[in-house]
Amino acid sequence: MAQHPSASPRICPACDGFASVAITLGGRDHHGHLRTITAHCPACQGTGTARTRRDREGARA
Repeated sequence: MAQHPSASPRICPACDGFASVAITLGGRDHHGHLRTITAHCPACQGTGTARTRRDREGARA
């Protein structure tokens, strides 16, 4: 019997699955390392997946 592929997770429409990025602040510290900060997608809180409609409806009730 053939196995059915599992459902793929829903990708966040706001970030297209790239939920966290490193942003350079410009310049380097005294050790020579590039200074960066991490930013997360506000829509998915850095997970890269969108919540299902069922989850959102349950949260309101």
